[in-house]
Amino acid sequence: MVSQAHRINYPKTGDFLVDGRWLFEIGGKGKTQKQIAGEQNAFIAAEDIKIGFGNKVPLWLFGFLY
Repeated sequence: MVSQAHRINYPKTGDFLVDGRWLFEIGGKGKTQKQIAGEQNAFIAAEDIKIGFGNKVPLWLFGFLY
């Protein structure tokens, strides 16, 4: 759904890049910052969490984009 209004790319680090600006890494609640360390505007979209903290957001929130 994000691709309807934004450009999506597959970056060297992370899982997907939105508009060449926001980097997302998808993983479980134990996912660490290791894969996106040092990246600007990088976020972890984690499953099995109800609320986010810092740059870790719940994966279920992407469902509101539908």
